[in-house]
Amino acid sequence: MRYIILFLLPLLLSANLTYLTNQTKEIAILESFDIEASFLYDPIMNEMKNSKRDIYDEENFFQAMDEAHLFIPTVKNILAEHGVPPEFLFLAMAESSFSTRAYSVKKASGFWQFMPETGKLYGLIIDQYVDERRDVIKSTEAAAKYLTALYEKFGKWYLAALAFNCGEGRVANAIRRAKSDDLLVLLDSKEKYIPRESRLYIRKILSLALMGNDEQFLHDSEYDYLLNRANAFAIATVEVPRGESLTRVSKLIEIPLPELQKLNKHLKYDFAPPNANEYAIYIPYVKLSDFKQKYVPQKMQNFYKVHVVAKGESLYTIGKKYNVSQNVIKDFNALKDNKLSFNQKLIIPIAQRVASAREIGKEFAFYTKYKSA
Repeated sequence: MRYIILFLLPLLLSANLTYLTNQTKEIAILESFDIEASFLYDPIMNEMKNSKRDIYDEENFFQAMDEAHLFIPTVKNILAEHGVPPEFLFLAMAESSFSTRAYSVKKASGFWQFMPETGKLYGLIIDQYVDERRDVIKSTEAAAKYLTALYEKFGKWYLAALAFNCGEGRVANAIRRAKSDDLLVLLDSKEKYIPRESRLYIRKILSLALMGNDEQFLHDSEYDYLLNRANAFAIATVEVPRGESLTRVSKLIEIPLPELQKLNKHLKYDFAPPNANEYAIYIPYVKLSDFKQKYVPQKMQNFYKVHVVAKGESLYTIGKKYNVSQNVIKDFNALKDNKLSFNQKLIIPIAQRVASAREIGKEFAFYTKYKSA
C-alpha cells in the first residue's frame, strides 16, 4: 500500500498543481475584464463553457483559430498598443468566429462586427469598392480605439465589452436604473437591466477566453501553436497603386489567388480602389521579400467601370452606352443569361482611348489587365 501511495503521490501533486495553475489563469482572465474572481462560479457561464467545449472542440474552436492564425499576432499587438487587454481577442471570436465574411441581419459586418455608422465614425471606409470592416488590421485599430473610448467613459473593461455589444446608451441607462455598475447586478435576469443577448454575450466572451487558457482543454491540440505563432507566420502590409490587380500580385509572389483574396476580403473586386493614389493590401509576411524583389507597377492597358444597373436597362443598352459589345459584358461578368436585376453591379471594360484619370472621372475603376504577369 505504501508503494502504491508513493507511486500515486507525484501524480496527485501534479494534478493539483495543474488545477491551481489553471485557477490562477482563470482569475487573471476575469481580472483583465475588471471582474471579481467569484464570478468563476457563475452557473450560466460555467454551463456555457462546458457546452461550448463540446461544440467547439476540434471542429469549430480550433478551426476558427486556424482560419485566423495569420492575423492573430497582429491583432494582439494592436490591442496591446492601445492598452486593451489581450483577452479581448475573444470578443472578436464571440462576435464573428474570427470570420471577415461575418454579416448580421442588423448589417453589422467583419471581424469585429461593426455597424456601418460606428465603423465610419472610427475611420473605416465603406463604399462601392471596399468595406474596411472586413479589413482585419484597420477594423482592429478601430475596435481598439472604440473599446478604449468606452473604457474611458465607463471605467471598467466589462462595461466596455457590454457597450460594444448593445451600445453605450443602453449600458449607461442600465447603470442609472440599477444604481450600480456591478456586473452581477447588471446581469440580473429578473430586472433585465440589459438585454438578454448582452447578458449571455459577456459570459460567452469569458467562456471562450477561459477555454483558450484551459490546459486540459488544450492538451494534445494545436491551439497554443496557433495562438502564439511567431511573426514569421503573420501578414505584411504593402502599398499598391490604384487599380492594381490581386491576380497579378498573386502571380508575382507565387501565392494562390484564393489565399491572397482571403487576406483582402475588404476589397469588393479584384482591384485596389480607384479613389486613392495608393492602397494597402496584405500578403503573408514570408512573401514580403518576393514582393520587394519582383513587384514593379505597370502601366494600365485597359480601364474598367463599375456600373450599377438602373430600372429598364439591359445588356444591350448598357453596352451601347459604353460602346462595348453586350456579349463582352456578359462574358466578363460570367453571366449565364441576359437577365439583369435592379442595382446589380457590372464591371464594364472601357476602351483604352480614355487617356487620363481626369477624363475617366472618379466613378471609374482603374482596373488593370496585363499581357503577362
